Amino acid sequence: MQRILSTQLRAHVDQTVTIAGWIHRRRLLKSVAFLILRDAEGLSQVVVAEPETRAQLEELAEESVVEVVATVTANEQAPGGVELTGPKIRVLSAVTAPLPFELHRPAIGASLPTQLDHAALALRHPARRSALRVAAAATAGFRAALSEQRFVEIQTPKIVASATESGADVFELEYFGRPAYLAQSPQFYKQLMVGVFERVFEVGPVFRAEPSDTVRHLAQYTSLDAEMGFIEDHRDVMKALTRTLTVMMATITARARLATPRVPSEIPAVHFSEALRIAGAPADEPDLAPAHERALGEWALREHGSDFVYVTGYPMRKRPFYTHPDPADPAYSNGFDLLFRGLEIVTGGQRLHRYEDYVAALGRAGEPLEPYAGYLDGFRYGMPPHGGWAIGLERFVARLTGTANVREVTAFPRDLNRVIP
Repeated sequence: MQRILSTQLRAHVDQTVTIAGWIHRRRLLKSVAFLILRDAEGLSQVVVAEPETRAQLEELAEESVVEVVATVTANEQAPGGVELTGPKIRVLSAVTAPLPFELHRPAIGASLPTQLDHAALALRHPARRSALRVAAAATAGFRAALSEQRFVEIQTPKIVASATESGADVFELEYFGRPAYLAQSPQFYKQLMVGVFERVFEVGPVFRAEPSDTVRHLAQYTSLDAEMGFIEDHRDVMKALTRTLTVMMATITARARLATPRVPSEIPAVHFSEALRIAGAPADEPDLAPAHERALGEWALREHGSDFVYVTGYPMRKRPFYTHPDPADPAYSNGFDLLFRGLEIVTGGQRLHRYEDYVAALGRAGEPLEPYAGYLDGFRYGMPPHGGWAIGLERFVARLTGTANVREVTAFPRDLNRVIP
């Protein structure tokens, strides 16, 4: 279809053009009618004065898809400073069913469950669509940042023979007569691919069968994973992640037209034991609760002017078996989380890289070696010191846009209660 978009109209003043999109709103006044047309880039205002065209417009419901041929006329009061006059309207797809909610209002006047039930319609709302555009820009920035740092993009299986982290949190399925699982993460595979490319990354879905029905959890989410070899320790990983976040924020600002916070050249970092003290938590706490994360976010902003803070040195008992312990105190790990505005959005750290260390770690965890044989082979044949991270895309976008529930920034969320649409 030969058409131009709403954002291109200003370059065609006094010309006859073709636009097409959805009827976002109709305003039927006594002497004139206005058609607000929505396309992928924004809104266009069409002025309808001719009685025949007005009668046609009156018969069309919102969200009907139409093509409009009209003259671009300058009008600073109109969206983008122009409007379309003298239109001819051709209907491409007429809506005959009643809409469950209106899209032309600033916010959708329906509950979140209703919006999710009618996702195909709700996602057209400018606010919902904007969040998805932010996610797309974040992903593009992630890819650009890692390509700049010599990482190679990979794709890994999502059907696996054993759990990556915890057998209690996996979705089991039947695979040609034998059990298999949906992958909790690409962790095992991206580590093995360090032995191929040294630095790798992946953008893909991961699956967690956690019975968590909260505003921050999904059963399927998008993970932005990276793994890098030949590191000294987890601090090299944090440095690469900081650079990646800087590029991601710049890309989001440029592509999604959203103001983003400054990423410090060196994000403040606190050891887990110090983080507990700052958050006012007992010294024997094994992990950070959401309230602790919020307190740390407030501390980082107050003391360092940073929306970000690294928490390093998590207790080994709270980290997966492949995590490298801190050589100075093996009770703690060379692992970290990154908190953004008081919410954990990244988990990462240094991994074990010697075969005998994996055998010992699995033994301590009470895990047999056989299910991990394909994974362990990579370490039999030589692997460099390495580490990496994983960003939860939906959680990151929700925090960046100030959205309370990750489901509002997810196109088709999967959680404890929802597998449709």
